[in-house]
Amino acid sequence: MKTVIKVGTSTVAHEGGRLNIRRVEELCKVLSDLKNAGHEMILVSSGAIGMGVGKLGLSKRPTDMPTKQAAAAVGQCELMYTYDRLFSEYNHTVAQILLTASDVKSEDRHENFRNTLNRLIELGVLPVINENDTIATEEIAVGDNDTLAAIVAESAEADLLVLLSDIDGLYTADPHKDENAVLIPIVNEITDEIIALGGEKGSSLGTGGMKTKLSAAVIATEAGCDMIIANGADPKILYDIFDNKSVGTRFIGKKK
Repeated sequence: MKTVIKVGTSTVAHEGGRLNIRRVEELCKVLSDLKNAGHEMILVSSGAIGMGVGKLGLSKRPTDMPTKQAAAAVGQCELMYTYDRLFSEYNHTVAQILLTASDVKSEDRHENFRNTLNRLIELGVLPVINENDTIATEEIAVGDNDTLAAIVAESAEADLLVLLSDIDGLYTADPHKDENAVLIPIVNEITDEIIALGGEKGSSLGTGGMKTKLSAAVIATEAGCDMIIANGADPKILYDIFDNKSVGTRFIGKKK
């Protein structure tokens, strides 16, 4: 099964931006094990700006573009060094791909990306993909890695997209504000009512939220790919997903 796993900043980094070592080590171990079992894995990883914030000793995520891009440049090095080191322990090779919106909007560049991605998978490599935050401005930014992950899933013709976040899935109301909120296990169709359940932006270090995850679900399911929103606090939850257990919220892809 070809699967795209997206991890948010809240999954890979502590609130201050520093790497969550225990969680990232566990994530790489689980992904390596699933790859050993014969699954084709693609990782879309947030965290470059957040980790750059931590490494530069900034008190909070910057709001101006030059500092954001500087933090991304510093943080991306740290992020890929970490993934390369950890996956190497399990004899897996990683490749870095950094994208902007223009890379996927241009037909030729999108085709080049698709060809490269497929060849890396054929060679047994685990692609690690992030938005190119160092050069992406508002004009050429995808905007968030939930949407980027859905575009990657569509490009790779993946069977499944998993968004690991700091929430268990989609609820009937905001679980932080409504104690009667109930987790929705399966969404067969993304209606206006479902879209209306999307809130605003998520953690202070990230750019996503339920709104972007629902937008990603539209892209993925239209491409025939199932999508799951699950809590990434314990990466071993991926084993349950691959064992077809009910985890988080699954959006059913449209059959072609």
